[in-house]
Amino acid sequence: MRKLVHTLLLLALVALQVQLWMGEGSVAEMVAIKSQITQQDRENDRLYRRNHLLATEVIELQNGLQTLEEQARLDLGMIKKDETYYLIYD
Repeated sequence: MRKLVHTLLLLALVALQVQLWMGEGSVAEMVAIKSQITQQDRENDRLYRRNHLLATEVIELQNGLQTLEEQARLDLGMIKKDETYYLIYD
C-alpha cells in the first residue's frame, strides 16, 4: 500500500514537472513571450522616434510655407486667387 502511494505521488510529481517545463504556460513559453515583448518594445520605440521626427518635419514644412507665403505677400506684393491687393501710402 505504501509503495502504491509513493508511486502515485512520484507520477503526480512527474506530471507536474512535465506541465511546468513543456506544457501550455510553461517556463519555455514564458521565456519566448518575454523575448517577443522585448523585441516589440524595441520596434515600438523605433516607430515612436520615427513618428516624432516626421511630425517635427511636417510642422517645419508648414511653418516654412507660411513664412515663405508671408514674405512673398509682403515683399513682392503677391496675392492669392480672387484677392484684391491694395497699397496704401502714408
